[in-house]
Amino acid sequence: MTDDVTPVVIKIGGANAVDPAGALADVAHLSANGRPVAVVHGGSTAVDETLEALGEEPTYVETPGGVVGRFTDETAMEAFTMAMAGTVNTDLVEALQNEGVDAVGLSGLDGKLLAGNRKSAVRVLEDGTKKIKRGDHSGTLESVNADLLETLQAGGYVPVVGGPILGAESDGGYTAVNVDADRAAAAVAGALEADLVVLTDVAGVYADPDDESTLIESATTEAEFEVLEDAATGFMTKKMMAAAEALETGASSVVVADANANSPVLTALDGAGTTITPGAVGTATGAGDATAAAGHGSATDGHGTDDADGSEAGVLDDADSPEAVVSDDAGDERGVSES
Repeated sequence: MTDDVTPVVIKIGGANAVDPAGALADVAHLSANGRPVAVVHGGSTAVDETLEALGEEPTYVETPGGVVGRFTDETAMEAFTMAMAGTVNTDLVEALQNEGVDAVGLSGLDGKLLAGNRKSAVRVLEDGTKKIKRGDHSGTLESVNADLLETLQAGGYVPVVGGPILGAESDGGYTAVNVDADRAAAAVAGALEADLVVLTDVAGVYADPDDESTLIESATTEAEFEVLEDAATGFMTKKMMAAAEALETGASSVVVADANANSPVLTALDGAGTTITPGAVGTATGAGDATAAAGHGSATDGHGTDDADGSEAGVLDDADSPEAVVSDDAGDERGVSES
């Protein structure tokens, strides 16, 4: 956190249904008014389009726990890198520069900004049978270089962060791997002790996804968060997992909101969407120890329909899973990544 001003981390999804224009205008407003901002982006649509241009079909898998994510083999990893670092990140930085924002585009590899362990095998559910799928290029995010982000913010820059991340191999080397963008945003928000705004293609979490009048506006207690988790379906399930991780590692709040609303970030910070506070995960102050949890170079595990690539798939140790949906040896559903 910088000078007692709570930073804002904005997660922009990568699906066609998500228009980033309003969010980027809000980034310009916040930055001009002295609020430290970081943008974390997905890019699922761009990755799929790149694969199709290469004559390849995207591969999605389901974990035994029902989480769906991308399986990133070697070809998919090449497409992921081209799309995320080469297209999506560049487009966002260009758009922010046109808004008068001094944006700096970064992948997770730059300055070891986002680092973890590569996962090359994931547990998947195929035709009702649990199987192990090998050859994945995803990772489990374990550390955030918060010093790098804070140095840029202190200099008046807005970091724009996307995959791939730096994945450690069992032989001591490194390789670029995919990771779930919601989890990456959560880790960054925790490391910066920031407010996290997760922009998607719906207005928040609904008690009944088919009834817009059932928007759940907030969760401030563990019981209320359980209601959110029960209501979340599809890729909103991963967003709830990411929200919990963000709050457990230091984030001040998490808001899930509509990217296509007018001034989506400003209105989200003012109460629009679904707001989740630290008490919802049993953290009274919003942090735990954020410094130890995800930032300042330490290595610790950090935790809609936009961005269906992920690292939330139950992944096995010594396995890849940039977007595979598999559960790890601890039995949670965090091995799937999202582009």
